[in-house]
Amino acid sequence: MDWVIEARDLVKTYKMGEIEVNALRGVSFKIERGEVLSIMGPSGSGKSTMMNTLGCLDRPTSGEYILDGESVGEMDDDQLASVRNRKVGFVFQSFNLLSRLTALGNVELPLRYAGLTEGRKDRARAALEAVGLGDRMTHRPYELSGGQQQRVAVARALVNNPAIIMADEPTGNLDSKVGKEIMNLLLNLNKDLGTTLIIVTHDPKIAEQTQRVIRLRDGELDPASDEHKGDHS
Repeated sequence: MDWVIEARDLVKTYKMGEIEVNALRGVSFKIERGEVLSIMGPSGSGKSTMMNTLGCLDRPTSGEYILDGESVGEMDDDQLASVRNRKVGFVFQSFNLLSRLTALGNVELPLRYAGLTEGRKDRARAALEAVGLGDRMTHRPYELSGGQQQRVAVARALVNNPAIIMADEPTGNLDSKVGKEIMNLLLNLNKDLGTTLIIVTHDPKIAEQTQRVIRLRDGELDPASDEHKGDHS
C-alpha cells in the first residue's frame, strides 16, 4: 500500500500557565495516496490541531508523523517550513489572498518561496487555467467574486504539485451553489491529478462526498471513525 500519511500515536499538549490541555491523545491512522478524506468533530475535538499537524504548521508533542516518506516530528522550524511548502497545499475558508497581488501573483507565491524562477509564471498560469480562471489572471482579489477568489486559492494550493491538499472549511464563506462548484472542482482535480485531498469540515453534506471520514472527539478517534465508503461519484 502506498501511504502518503502515517500518523502513529500522535499526542499534542498545550501548556496554558499551570494547565495542560491535551488536544490530541494518541491518534493513529494512515491515508493512502490519492485518497479523498474528511476530518470531522465538534468544537474542541482536536480537528484544528490535527489539521495543523498534518499540514506541518505545528509538530506533535510525541508520536510519529510521516508525510510522503519524511518523518517530520523532529524537524526544526526551517525544515518544517520547507516540507510544508513542498508537500502541502492549503485552501482556507477565508481565501487568504494578498490584496496587492493579482491572481497570477498570488498563485506564484509558493513557487517564490521555493526559490523557483524558471517557468514560474507558466506554472502559475497553468494552475489558474486548471481551475477555470484563465481570463482572470491580472485581476486582484477585490475584483473577483468569492467563488473566484477560492478558485485562485485552489490554484495556489496546486501549483507546487503537493503530496496533499488540506482544505479547511473550503466552502464555509460561499453560498450553497458556489460551494458546490468548489467541491466539484476539488474532487475533479483529485480525479485528474491524483492529489490526496483532506477536508476539515463540520458539514455532513461535504463529508458525504469524500471516500472516508475520520471523526475526532476529545482529542481521540471517535469509535464511529474511519468509515470507508468507496469511491466518490
